[in-house]
Amino acid sequence: MQVTLDNPAGAPQPASPYYSQVARVEHADGSALLFVSGQIAEGTTLAEQTRGIFEGLDALLRAHGATPADIINIRTYLTDISRLAEYGAVRREYLTGTPPTSMTFEVPRLFRAEARIEIEVVAAVAGRESL
Repeated sequence: MQVTLDNPAGAPQPASPYYSQVARVEHADGSALLFVSGQIAEGTTLAEQTRGIFEGLDALLRAHGATPADIINIRTYLTDISRLAEYGAVRREYLTGTPPTSMTFEVPRLFRAEARIEIEVVAAVAGRESL
């Protein structure tokens, strides 16, 4: 097993130098788990921020040979849980297959004061034996 920490070029960069965007845990068969740090995005509405986050997640995953379809776990942090349905509608635009395991939390605030949502994911990348 090999662990690689990465901030892929062309994908969202971390908000500070104290963490990496992706931890790739690779197994001998070439399969890997991708642990993606919590993401926030610009926008004035929850829907805009959610779309921005999923676009950023897409770029981070693609840099490691994955897509949103490979997400197996998602954790969502909302500053207003009453907006869950609004978030869910946008989420379904990006996660169209079998839903991943999921946890959603209401939090009083996030890393940036204007952020209404933060999302972190784990994705599974198939190995050589799976191709």
